[in-house]
Amino acid sequence: MVQAAPRLFDLPETLRRFETLLAEATAGGAELVVFPEAFVGGYPRGATFGATVGERTDDGRALFARYRRSAVEIPGDTFDRIRATVASCETHVVVGVIERAGHTLYCTALLIAPDGTLLGHHRKLVPTGTERLIWGQGGAGDVAVVGTDLGRVGLAICWENYMPLYRTALYQQGVQIYCAPTVDSRDTWAATMRHIGVEGRCFVASATQYAVRDDYPPDFPLGTEPVVIRGGSCVVDPFGRFLAGPVFERQEVLFAELDLTVLDGAYLDLDVVGHYARPDLFTLGTATAPARAASTRRVRSDGREDRRETWRPTPT
Repeated sequence: MVQAAPRLFDLPETLRRFETLLAEATAGGAELVVFPEAFVGGYPRGATFGATVGERTDDGRALFARYRRSAVEIPGDTFDRIRATVASCETHVVVGVIERAGHTLYCTALLIAPDGTLLGHHRKLVPTGTERLIWGQGGAGDVAVVGTDLGRVGLAICWENYMPLYRTALYQQGVQIYCAPTVDSRDTWAATMRHIGVEGRCFVASATQYAVRDDYPPDFPLGTEPVVIRGGSCVVDPFGRFLAGPVFERQEVLFAELDLTVLDGAYLDLDVVGHYARPDLFTLGTATAPARAASTRRVRSDGREDRRETWRPTPT
């Protein structure tokens, strides 16, 4: 778990931090590295973008323009650099990005394979509060668990973890490693991660930003508090026990070992979509969407590219 922050509106510096932190994590032997929500593109905490009911200001539109120019197009040059960095480190990576698609921004989490292939592309289903002004909503194709060499990986961004039916949809698809990138740094967040581990009988890996005032431009509308987002990253096992963290008030790379064979025993007394369910009383219907192309290029560790098509699996 990488507990760190980008520099808002400074894409070159953000990518430098991404590369440095990923190298640190892989040097420690990590096979899966999870970055926080909105790590590339940034989280504009405290900004109103000049919006009130019925009114928007020119200054707010100008701030949004700066934010939009820092976003990542998929495919695009920044996206290719991210994939090339992952391929050079030869590890699985989950990273939160602000995605620009057409004229809309999305809060997105990407799952990238060790060869640079995009395996998972998840857009936040419901932006929280004022986030709804600046980010669009994900769709049916964003409800998916992805099979990897490490296990079945699911993605849930920040307050999506408070959506019981979305969690259940991930459980139905057999999630084993539940990745929760976030910027929620409240004490209650760790309790939510522990609950999900127990409820879903899965490992939960949550990376939270640790951001200070200097990570934002001097003219960005923030108060004087030196710490803007205080962290809280953690890893939880299927019984709600902490394997790492939670860590607060500092930048850190957290490590934990996951033994997926533990899951077989964990299902003995609880399987909320199996023997501990009552389908005769309760049912969950989840919309499906056609598979869509996720990547047309694979970046190898030597920097060269192979052309191929990969598709995201259609959720069931």
